[in-house]
Amino acid sequence: MTQLHGQQLVSKLDADGTLTVELADHEVAAPTGTQVVIRVEAAPINPSDLGLLFGPADIENATFTPGKIVARMPGAAVRAMGSRHGLAMPVGNEGAGTVVAAGEAPEAQALMGKRVTSFPGAMYATYAVADARMCLELGDVSAEQGASAFVNPLTALSFTETMRHHGHKALVHTAAASNLGQMLVKICQADGIPLVNVVRSEAQVAILKGIGAEHVVDSSQDSFLEDLHAAVDATKATMVFDAIGGGKLVSQIMTVMEQVANSGAAYSRYGSNSPKHAFIYGALDLSPTVLTRNFGFSWDVSGWLLTPWMGKLGPEIVAKMRARVLAELTTTFASNYKARVTLEQALSREAALDYNARRTGEKYLITPAG
Repeated sequence: MTQLHGQQLVSKLDADGTLTVELADHEVAAPTGTQVVIRVEAAPINPSDLGLLFGPADIENATFTPGKIVARMPGAAVRAMGSRHGLAMPVGNEGAGTVVAAGEAPEAQALMGKRVTSFPGAMYATYAVADARMCLELGDVSAEQGASAFVNPLTALSFTETMRHHGHKALVHTAAASNLGQMLVKICQADGIPLVNVVRSEAQVAILKGIGAEHVVDSSQDSFLEDLHAAVDATKATMVFDAIGGGKLVSQIMTVMEQVANSGAAYSRYGSNSPKHAFIYGALDLSPTVLTRNFGFSWDVSGWLLTPWMGKLGPEIVAKMRARVLAELTTTFASNYKARVTLEQALSREAALDYNARRTGEKYLITPAG
């Protein structure tokens, strides 16, 4: 194989709190075994990518030069991330492109010249190395259409599988107008799962109503708690997936679930026996999660991360989820992007401040070749 040279975005945190995100030269080693080299054509910027790219660093007051951002990280975060001090870590969970080199294994050789999507964790680059067994052939689907085939689709499908795993029947989802939220609406419609969507503006209500969502409540309205109560009462939802993280929203939702469960029931000092489970899977709000414990004693609040949950669900269910994503990639699991940027443009002040704001429905796509 001719030696391939390119560039990749890396994020490095030093022990003194200096965060450096820059475009670095990258030399690609020849693939072996089941490895393939993908010439990257499209890679989305997801909230999970921003956690490694910037984390809670002060990007507003960072120094921007062509191909480089230097920012300060808060002291608590520096101490918590001690294991990554001094490491230039590549970024970009997922993306799509064309296989230009392959190891000797048959499954790798079978992908030569094919357009694929994959999830190797270093896709903000000219070239990325991935395992052929973790790649999906895209066929006639474009790289842009296939770039977001892993994180959001598999997360949305895993929400419903997690619900079934715990024996629940209906869901509440927050920040629900996101690309992920819109996918979940379509999945729940197709699978007959009652879903309550919590959003933060009238415009977001319109987005979800426009794709057929039945229960959409706006947390910015004075009637929010009444509207939430009506939606939870109609669906009997007892599990919530929360993308916000901080604040009191999770507590409010579980309080309403408890109110619905207690409606017409005999009084108990311990609250209802209805199990309520909140999974926090995002961090749009980095402030503390505030729980006012007026929702009885039958409840759980825990974190949720895609990869560990796929391990719990098992290979058979994961294989079915992957097959469904591929079959519905341009329909149920289609993604929309606000802007497209090159690797260097992604490190401009204008772009970085915009996509790091993590506003619902304003996802960026990196296209390394422009």
